[in-house]
Amino acid sequence: MRITFLPLLLLLLLAATPARADLHITRDHGGYVTEYKAKYERIRDRKERVIIDGICNSACTLVFGIVPMNKVCVTPRASLGFHQAYYDKAFTFGIKVTSAEGTSDLMSYYPRPVKDWIRRNGGLTSEMKKIKNGTELWKIVDPCPEEF
Repeated sequence: MRITFLPLLLLLLLAATPARADLHITRDHGGYVTEYKAKYERIRDRKERVIIDGICNSACTLVFGIVPMNKVCVTPRASLGFHQAYYDKAFTFGIKVTSAEGTSDLMSYYPRPVKDWIRRNGGLTSEMKKIKNGTELWKIVDPCPEEF
């Protein structure tokens, strides 16, 4: 079998080119803020798109402060949920204890439209405040293009 230089070069170039993929959020109830910051920074650095196609609650919403807004969109199934940050229940004997410092950190990441919605809805509290698909959500993030 004879392998020519040009096909080999093309194969090497394709293998070296990073794959681009979209992140589809469908059922994300949040988690550790530091993990979400790192995840979204990687997505931002790779210039990937984020499609919110379901639940994006709690730390998941950090996407709006880390990934450029022109790389984030929502489908008709999207919903967002915001609440105050709280300490890991493993260290508070299972009791939800809010963190003023953590909440302030969360708020520092959010762009103006998110902060405005939170303010109009009474600020962050320990209870989840949700936005469902529609005009309120579209004031924060654009709907996904029709080709989705």
